[in-house]
Amino acid sequence: QVQLTESGGGLVQTGGSLRLSCTASRDTSDSIMGWFRQAPGKEREFVAGISYSGTIHYADSAKGRFTISRDNAKNTVYLEMNDLTPEDTAVYYCKVNSTDWGQGTQVTVSS
Repeated sequence: QVQLTESGGGLVQTGGSLRLSCTASRDTSDSIMGWFRQAPGKEREFVAGISYSGTIHYADSAKGRFTISRDNAKNTVYLEMNDLTPEDTAVYYCKVNSTDWGQGTQVTVSS
């Protein structure tokens, strides 16, 4: 099991940007890493994912605004979020492969 530590959440105004980071406690260079989010009263949903080979997928809501990247030397995955709207308000979770989740980081976008 891997421990995941997320950071970078916070309060931002509409149109602002945030960069989330998620660092793993072990080598994740052979792992799929991704970001999910859960808004109040809603189910957790996929945001973006990146494979060990660098293949990237985005949810439609993230395309054109969010960028996922990884630094295998640091066992870290990032989510750069731009042009944020109140609809992006949620707890953002990092995930490694199919089983390991971070504790979540709150992102709040004010109107």
